[in-house]
Amino acid sequence: MVYGCETWVLKENIIQKLSVFERKILRKVFGPTKKKDGSWKIETNIELDKLIQHQNIINYVKAQRLSWYGHIYRKPETSIVKKIYKWQPYITRPFGRPKHRRDDDVRNDLRKMKLLKWTEQAQDRQEWKKIVEKAKTLLEL
Repeated sequence: MVYGCETWVLKENIIQKLSVFERKILRKVFGPTKKKDGSWKIETNIELDKLIQHQNIINYVKAQRLSWYGHIYRKPETSIVKKIYKWQPYITRPFGRPKHRRDDDVRNDLRKMKLLKWTEQAQDRQEWKKIVEKAKTLLEL
């Protein structure tokens, strides 16, 4: 379901759709529970959040993106992946409001985590893995 999520641009409508889908699946997985009095109870969003330990799909996607960006920044400048990432088109952008880009998303996520020197931290793979793991719970909606 999240194949290629490292390159997604997370707009509000996509975040909403992913969250709704996740809750739908979680309700099917955990299902209704039978109380002692014989009635059935469906878990609330808060109870589901406790069951999955605050690790929702949006945080997973954001952590995967951070992991991918760390991977790109560790690559040498001659790498094809890095060249494509840094490539700038020769045409000008259209008039109007700027498009929402995934670089903006990643920078906002890094700002929320209060990481200022993330390019240097990304060079150390072990440290970057710790940051990505922390991002799975820190980056709340």
